[in-house]
Amino acid sequence: MSEGDLGSRLRALPSIDRVASRLDGPHPAAVAAATSAVEVARAEVHAGGSTTFDQVLEAAREVLEHGKRKRLQRVLNATGVIIHTNLGRVPMGKAQLDAVGEIAGAYSNLEYDLSDGRRGDRYGHASAPLKLLTGAEAAVVVNNCAAAVLLTLAALASGREVIVARGELIEIGGGFRIPEILDTSGARLIEVGTTNRTRLEDYERAISQETAALLKVHPSNYRMVGFTESVELAALARLGRARRLPVLFDLGSGLLEDSSTAPWTRGEPTVRRAIAEQADIITFSGDKLLGGPQSGIVAGRADLVALIARHPLIRALRVDKMVLAALEKTLECYLGDLSSELPLWRMAGAAGAELEARARNLAQALGGQPLADCKVEVQETQSVAGGGTLPGTEVPSWGVALTSETRSAARMHARLRRAPVPVIGRVENDRLIIDLRTILPEDDELLRNLVTSALS
Repeated sequence: MSEGDLGSRLRALPSIDRVASRLDGPHPAAVAAATSAVEVARAEVHAGGSTTFDQVLEAAREVLEHGKRKRLQRVLNATGVIIHTNLGRVPMGKAQLDAVGEIAGAYSNLEYDLSDGRRGDRYGHASAPLKLLTGAEAAVVVNNCAAAVLLTLAALASGREVIVARGELIEIGGGFRIPEILDTSGARLIEVGTTNRTRLEDYERAISQETAALLKVHPSNYRMVGFTESVELAALARLGRARRLPVLFDLGSGLLEDSSTAPWTRGEPTVRRAIAEQADIITFSGDKLLGGPQSGIVAGRADLVALIARHPLIRALRVDKMVLAALEKTLECYLGDLSSELPLWRMAGAAGAELEARARNLAQALGGQPLADCKVEVQETQSVAGGGTLPGTEVPSWGVALTSETRSAARMHARLRRAPVPVIGRVENDRLIIDLRTILPEDDELLRNLVTSALS
């Protein structure tokens, strides 16, 4: 191609303003999408190709649409994973959202003592219900459980040694590793035992003048079976008292419910039990099995919590008024025996017969719609807790399975992810599974409409 011909083709490309004017979206986003599409077209011309205005416009629309899908937006979780980290853990219910709206939409007593008319304690709002629910002497809230562990170690063990069983040096999602958190806090890690077996005497032999604390970590996202041994919290707490060392327990999941009311959590340690077994400090999540907003809670001995609350890091890790409002309302639900109204426990506690009936209604509605060549079947499924909790535990569930002779399950799933409210299911053996345990009943009609529209 001659230089003259190349120049002529480049000049024939549409201007960015012309392309942007035909896009439906905010002007800055439209200009950015148009710029990207025109630059791609210019590269194609330099490579000897050609393009039309309509092709450039369509490319710009795709860029703009891709940008819209990148924005934070609501989705329907039809995966059956109850605490889905990638989908925001668990939804909050009306009472929690109303509390957030009331506090977010007005001034509040966030750090103001209404009795004394002076500056108050931001952390006191949640500490009172936490003490009642857990039996702890004191509590403080930060922005997530990793922050709670980091802050606790920095306040109580910086520059000194912390003893941890080798089999509890866990990693959870997002690259959170106990050894790295210890290093960041300024504490020095002392590993004891072996990967699969640790005994009380392993801790005893490792204690020195430099020891600041004994740390136990609940392996909430994996299970070790076979030739294994670990030290129970109560035994470690007795050792800590005998040697005048605080015992820290990173519980993680934040379970308050007793397994008698939630049988699928059987075997998972509760916060109240950990306090009763005399752990000096417990760290756990405000979301996960607590069912509240993302937050991290430090609970335990009043003197140690006071030290933690005075550490300079707490300013960088503190929660805002909306998180506190949601957490406080969550805790009130537990105190009022209304935890069954929290979405987490509504979904987890839904009876199999109820889910089966909803699945049959959905299958009947979809089967009567023009879903092209889709075959719709009622499917008995297995849900999981998710969120790094209760590994290997399955909760029986029901849903529908969609199959097609001309479209793969992955292709149908991609269509659902592009719906106005994206629907996230799971693909098994080229069957698209819509699991209803993680769909609240009030969203059944929306789910039906979205699937019908996307797959018709």
